[in-house]
Amino acid sequence: MAHTTASTSIATGIVVVKTGILVLGGLITYFSLKAYRKTGARPLRAFSLGFGIITLGSLLGGTFDFILGVDLATGILIDATLTFVGFAVITYSLYAD
Repeated sequence: MAHTTASTSIATGIVVVKTGILVLGGLITYFSLKAYRKTGARPLRAFSLGFGIITLGSLLGGTFDFILGVDLATGILIDATLTFVGFAVITYSLYAD
């Protein structure tokens, strides 16, 4: 897989979408953590942790590619790995008591 330079409009689109993911993921994490603090329900804590991990993965994947200059495949791998871990934590939260 070759990494080529994206056009300006594609790069701008990626930044806009990643920013949206960061904002929405941050809000979901914040509100679920707030609900955990209010109710004390441990599954909500795991749920917020899972979304926090997914959001962090999106942030790091984009940051490593655009700012630190690592290749696109490495950025995608970081994003995908943290998304996988985050979904595993969310799945756990749905079955935890």
